Amino acid sequence: MVERMCIVTRLVKPEEELVRFVQSPDGDVTPDLKRKLPGRGVWVSLDKAKVAEAAKRNLFSRGFGGQAKVDPALADRVGVLLRAEAVQSLALARKAGQALTGFVKVETALNRGPVRILLHAPGAGADGVRKLDRLAQPETMISHAFSADELNLAFGQTNVIHAAIAASGLAEKLAMQLGRMVTYGT
Repeated sequence: MVERMCIVTRLVKPEEELVRFVQSPDGDVTPDLKRKLPGRGVWVSLDKAKVAEAAKRNLFSRGFGGQAKVDPALADRVGVLLRAEAVQSLALARKAGQALTGFVKVETALNRGPVRILLHAPGAGADGVRKLDRLAQPETMISHAFSADELNLAFGQTNVIHAAIAASGLAEKLAMQLGRMVTYGT
């Protein structure tokens, strides 16, 4: 496990608990969620308030060893990027045939198992949520993190209320992204 130091808290943490930032040739601070962009990176705890603090206290300039241009909305932008990354993974799971929607289909999938992630849209009926949650296995992650619009976008349909993602590599990746999204505070 690779560890890095947060430029705000000065604590050493695993990379999964941090967000990497690089500097563009123009000096702009850019989030590198996939940790693949070239150049020297600086790391900030996976926390919206810590990213905002790093920008406010000019810690990116200090971390990069020169003047860095920081977008005032950088903390919000990171949150949007984390959500977009998770929605994209959900869409990939759907295209791979590992995700389905609809109360009856989700209920059937939960009875057959294994379902890795169970999703409920905000505003889903409490009775339906309770029924499906009862069928979830201990390893099933239950999430209300996606908005109705995000679920509709990922599945290419309207009125997505409940969704299930079968256990797979894509589901594990999505579970990790959901965890990062929630930890960040989006």
